Amino acid sequence: MAEDTSSPMDRFCGSTFWNATETWYTNDPDFTPCFEQTALVWTPCAFYWAFVIFDFYYLKASLDRNIPWNKLNVSKALVNLGLLVITALDLIMALVKKGGDSELPLYDLDVWGPIIKFATFLLVFIFIPLNRKYGVQTTGCQFIFWFLLTVLSIPRCRTEVRLDAERQKILNSQQPSEQDFSWEEYQFVSFFIFFTFTSIMLILNCFADGMPRQTKYQRGENEIPELSASFLSRITYQWFDKMALKGYRNPLEEKDLWDLRPQDSCSEVMPIFAHHWNQNVRKNYKNKARVEPKAQFSNGNVTFENPHGEKNGRKKGMASIMPPIYKSFGGVFLFGALMKLFTDTLTFAQPQVLSLIISFVEAQEAEPEWKGILYAVLLFVLAAAQTFILGQYFHRMFIVGLRIRTALINAIYRKALRISNSTKKESTVGEIVNLMAVDAQRFMELTTYLNMIWSAPLQIGLALYFLWQQLGPSVLAGLAVMIILIPVNGVIASRIKTYQIRQMKYKDERVKLMNEVLSGIKVLKLYAWEPSFEKQVLDIRDKEIATLRSTAYLNAGTSFLWSCAPFLVSLVTFATYVLIDENNVLDATKTFVSLSLFNILRFPLTMLPMLITNLVQTQVSVNRINKFLNSEELDPNSVLHDSSKPHPMSIENGEFSWGDEITLRNINIEVKKSSLVALVGTVGSGKSSVVQAFLGEMEKLAGVVNTVGKLAYVPQQAWIQNATVRDNILFGQTYDRKRYNKVIDACALRADIDILSAGDLTEIGEKGINLSGGQKQRISLARAVYSDADLYLLDDPLSAVDAHVGKHIFEEVIGPKGMLARKSRVLVTHGVTFLPQVDSIYVMKMGEISESGTFDQLVKNKGAFADFIIQHLQEGNEEEEELNQIKRQISSTGDVPELLGTVEKAIKLARTESLSDSISVTSADSLMGRGGSLRRRTKRQDSHDSVASAASLKKKQEVEGKLIETEKSQTGGVEFAVYKHYIKSVGIFLSVATLVLNFVFQAFQIGSNLWLTQWANDQNVANDTGLRDMYLGVYGAFGFGQVATNFFSSLAISLGCLKCSQLLHQTLLYYNLRWPMELFDTTPLGRIVNRFSKDIDTIDNVLPFNIRVVIGQAYMVLATIVVISLSTPIFLAVIVPIAFLYYFAQRFYVATSRQLMRLESVSRSPIYSHFSETVTGASTIRAYNVGDRFIEESDAKVDKNQVCKYPSVIANRWLAIRLEMVGNLIILFASLFAVLGGQTNPGLVGLSVSYALQVTQTLNWLVRMSSDIETNIVSVERIKEYGETKQEAPWELEQDKNKPKNWPQEGHVEFQNFQVRYREGLDLVLRGVSFNIKGGEKVGIVGRTGAGKSSLTLALFRIIEAAGGRISIDGVDIASMGLHMLRSRLTIIPQDPVLFSGSLRINLDPFEIKTDDEIWKALELSHLKSFVKSLAAGLNHEIAEGGENLSVGQRQLVCLARALLRKTKVLVLDEATAAVDLETDDLIQKTIRTEFKECTVLTIAHRLNTILDSDKVIVLDKGQITEFASPTELLDNPKSAFYSMAKDANLV
Repeated sequence: MAEDTSSPMDRFCGSTFWNATETWYTNDPDFTPCFEQTALVWTPCAFYWAFVIFDFYYLKASLDRNIPWNKLNVSKALVNLGLLVITALDLIMALVKKGGDSELPLYDLDVWGPIIKFATFLLVFIFIPLNRKYGVQTTGCQFIFWFLLTVLSIPRCRTEVRLDAERQKILNSQQPSEQDFSWEEYQFVSFFIFFTFTSIMLILNCFADGMPRQTKYQRGENEIPELSASFLSRITYQWFDKMALKGYRNPLEEKDLWDLRPQDSCSEVMPIFAHHWNQNVRKNYKNKARVEPKAQFSNGNVTFENPHGEKNGRKKGMASIMPPIYKSFGGVFLFGALMKLFTDTLTFAQPQVLSLIISFVEAQEAEPEWKGILYAVLLFVLAAAQTFILGQYFHRMFIVGLRIRTALINAIYRKALRISNSTKKESTVGEIVNLMAVDAQRFMELTTYLNMIWSAPLQIGLALYFLWQQLGPSVLAGLAVMIILIPVNGVIASRIKTYQIRQMKYKDERVKLMNEVLSGIKVLKLYAWEPSFEKQVLDIRDKEIATLRSTAYLNAGTSFLWSCAPFLVSLVTFATYVLIDENNVLDATKTFVSLSLFNILRFPLTMLPMLITNLVQTQVSVNRINKFLNSEELDPNSVLHDSSKPHPMSIENGEFSWGDEITLRNINIEVKKSSLVALVGTVGSGKSSVVQAFLGEMEKLAGVVNTVGKLAYVPQQAWIQNATVRDNILFGQTYDRKRYNKVIDACALRADIDILSAGDLTEIGEKGINLSGGQKQRISLARAVYSDADLYLLDDPLSAVDAHVGKHIFEEVIGPKGMLARKSRVLVTHGVTFLPQVDSIYVMKMGEISESGTFDQLVKNKGAFADFIIQHLQEGNEEEEELNQIKRQISSTGDVPELLGTVEKAIKLARTESLSDSISVTSADSLMGRGGSLRRRTKRQDSHDSVASAASLKKKQEVEGKLIETEKSQTGGVEFAVYKHYIKSVGIFLSVATLVLNFVFQAFQIGSNLWLTQWANDQNVANDTGLRDMYLGVYGAFGFGQVATNFFSSLAISLGCLKCSQLLHQTLLYYNLRWPMELFDTTPLGRIVNRFSKDIDTIDNVLPFNIRVVIGQAYMVLATIVVISLSTPIFLAVIVPIAFLYYFAQRFYVATSRQLMRLESVSRSPIYSHFSETVTGASTIRAYNVGDRFIEESDAKVDKNQVCKYPSVIANRWLAIRLEMVGNLIILFASLFAVLGGQTNPGLVGLSVSYALQVTQTLNWLVRMSSDIETNIVSVERIKEYGETKQEAPWELEQDKNKPKNWPQEGHVEFQNFQVRYREGLDLVLRGVSFNIKGGEKVGIVGRTGAGKSSLTLALFRIIEAAGGRISIDGVDIASMGLHMLRSRLTIIPQDPVLFSGSLRINLDPFEIKTDDEIWKALELSHLKSFVKSLAAGLNHEIAEGGENLSVGQRQLVCLARALLRKTKVLVLDEATAAVDLETDDLIQKTIRTEFKECTVLTIAHRLNTILDSDKVIVLDKGQITEFASPTELLDNPKSAFYSMAKDANLV
């Protein structure tokens, strides 16, 4: 055998390295032995040496240590040893058998081959114990190495087996052979042992190693399987299967979720970010004096430095969050970028392979079949590689996004605990929360797309380069079209944006109006005004629909542009190409390779403009976050803790400000150990500011503040957390039952806690929503007492509680005998009562201390303090017994006559007031459990706060059990009925039109593509220009058809959805306004408003888009199947199993993902609500010094949100990989069948494969969007559900029309044995009431709270329907009329004046049926004329929401004017309790007496003097009439209940 030593490789092996005739131009391809032993072995080795750096990185980054030896790693080590032995043996055998004496020459390969292998195996072997020691459970590099090595050894297997067969032939042949085959035999055996071992290693590397023994974080049984999943399981996300299965079987709950990966938790992310942030901050200061260590991570506390710096550090500018973000998270990001680069390259390899396949089919006869199969498989491998790498890329990017969000949220939270008051003034709580909710979130959404900045231009560049190769300069024509379309699109987009803003404006208006309508629904029903407001809402809605309609046209425009873009581009390009030059002929290769390249081009071109706007938005977010993180902080050194000072709390010569002008000056206060110091003074004299100065919350301009010991602080506005009562009191301390109970009793909380449904474990709503002011204040006090501090700052803790509770608390807690007697305490107070018992008093005036001393000294001084007392007593806020006490105290001081006089007066006043209080009455609402007591609390507050609020709470809790039905959170799928309802609302015509038009669109598209293949295959085009022009023309026509049908189908669906949305809103509104009152009482307002805002918005904006995409994509998939089946009918056989795979992946995903999204949004709000709570309570948190605990809580909440967020990110990847593999299978079979099926038409093959290449994207979108539809169609379901609720009686009835216009003519009202209850299942409120009122009589109705007075009027208006008996007016049973007929013929002046936003005229006459003169007359009679005249707009004066811009008295008068305008025969007057001042009251009474002389008037009285002159009085008690006679008659009888009431009120 003649040695050919032409190339160095050939010399190296001693045989040919590459022989093209043997490998490529043959029907039986094979590699040369030299190639098999060098290139195919060294490629994997080179790969491993190149990427081994990653393995080192994983060792360094691992958080765990010490995996025990187990079967897996022992067998790995043994097999690896075997490989080392066999390689060493190869080398030794080669040296023994070859070279030297033997006739076989020794080549370099025989020496270097084994050495290279040995070195690589040794490297792998070293990593086995290393990975074990550092707790690395799986490594990707090794898996890929073994995989490559095994796959690339397969060709050599074939070669060796063939050679062996030949040898056997020679040996078996008769001639005894001279040759010695021992070396070949040895190689044969050694290679197969080697091959077996590598295969075993590959299999072993498919599994992950055992659990490490030492871990940095506790790894529970609920840990995320990813941590111990093998590399293979990680890239296929097979470890997620369990969750997908669980979610498919039944809806996931929080307990099913895995713990967070430690490296994503706050405790890992924060120290890194803080370290880089602090470095960045330090860089910004010129004075490098302070050298600080790294960010300390001591017991979980991360310290952030203050970029605002000391006052002296000169500042070079703002510290930005960007550099720390790059440094902390840049590594993972760069690794991701590398992957992106890889996939971009792979994307462009596909069209190249496509061109190979097409040319293979063209030259079918000449080429051997195996090449076609090779191309098909190559296409599949490329697609699969792309799938896996992209999956990892997105996963990485999401993780970076999540970590950035974590870091930012935490940095913002930590900063919020320390911002100074001037900073706080600059922004509202809402704005600060938005930094977290919006700006930090925006980062997360951007990270996935950030790489597009370089990737999009790269893709565009590459695509153009390849296109140029195919078509030359004519590509530029196509590109020009694309580029022209971008600004056109931009213009349309900006128009859409303006429309969206307009639509948002209308939506806000509509929701605001709905909110008002629902808040005042009771009044609307009483007045029968619903139709007017319904019309107002619908008018706004029409404007909104008009805007949406314009948006729909524009959207159709964009979708039309985008759908015709690829077509236009190809048309222009191909036209230019064939028209420039006679010799340019389109063939199949050119056509379809260009088409698939144009398809690739579409994505980056769409993405770029979106990306740029996103970047701009993110830049805005960065600036906002920077501004906040660089803002000023409180100076921690403003308060000293110097224990050498004589007193525990003192301020010397203090001057303080709230950031602008000086608030406090010349403050000198000393608080001796265990003494009680009171701060008194008028409102705004700076009492609270002194307390804040002690806390270090104010800016100190001069002086010294000193506190020694642990502080406790009770703010003026109690700050209550959304937690249980007990948690609020313990405030992070341990629970000590004895002490706790003592505190509860001392703070008078026992009664309240007993009433709460779950005792002290009752959850308190946000901002303490379900507690009264007094209860909140006492809890806040209890928290301070329980904390057992040394110093107490009590900022007016007794203001919100009533007198005797206050007295109890003072005695038990604050006073000289209370629980805090041994502590040093500062008490700010308004009350005079307790001042005699304090050790010293400081009187504040205008931000200075005007005098100080004990009570007796100050009274003698006759200075500011005496004035304060006088002024205080004149307000008359004290109870009788306490005034007596003060009187004693003052008279003991002697010679202060003017003070004593004031006290006497105050005592008299107190007497008269307490009586009128005893009959004060709550409205019926409290029974309905709506707003609790609507009585405007006067300063006096509920008498006996604890008992009253306790009672109402008890009621509320009981009712809460029954009253507010919990909202059903939908789980699982949606019934078909809902879809049917939706399609019905869209309308059959439009629904069918959409489907048909989409079908026609796809038909045109397929047609135009088939026409292209026809053109490409036609050989005669080359020499016949007429034929060419015909082809071009028809192609253009097809394109025009596509464009038109697409535009109309897109329009049809948008308009259909709009029509549906209009209809749904109309029915929702229609049914909602016709609800009976009881439904409004049991449904929280917010929930109804939510239907009108969120759900309607979803139906307006989200659903149409989803549906459009789904229909488009579904047809696209169908088209792909049709086209592939046209070119290779056998493909239909594969479709069924593939469809099954697809369907399963989709079902599993939708079920799991939907529930994960719900859990994620549920767990997201606590982060923000906890944050806004923290911002409001920051001063309390700082005073108690529990900032660290709150930071930990916040971290825990962020982590909990990540726990829900992470699986939903993974679910997306899991689905993407499964779906894309389904798509890749379609590619594989399409190309395989095209190659094998003997298809001779290259155009058809090109078409079917280029369709297949697009299918993965389409499938992906289809699943996502259809699952979105399922999520959003729930809105339709909820609206449908509201349309099926119970309705009140009809508004108008036919027989009403024949009643006279002025019915009731007499106003004769009769109740016959009337019974009524508020709702099914509740007790009767009126139990058989009978009385008869003649026309024109004036009747007063009195009775204690809950006697049923309001129920009487509600029954008269049929707000609550009778349970027995009847009411007749002028002899007509009111139950037989339409509600509006009845309600519009009665007049009521309700207890609380409800006004709606809009003009004054709309508020008086919403149907606009009265003339101006009538309205002015009514205004004159209700004493409003001069007021309205003085307004610039007169009757068109805009009234704010709820009538905010009128005084309460004026509102009451507006209600009177309404009554005067209506003026019907029956008037019901529900008297206001405490809202109206006496003057207004007199005006109203006077007007009613004169204007309603001949009407029947029913008055529900709270003050008896208003009904003393009425004709009759009804006294109700417990729902029954006890007395019914004229007032004089009743007053003559001392035994009557009416008499005793009058006596109480000093009227007899």
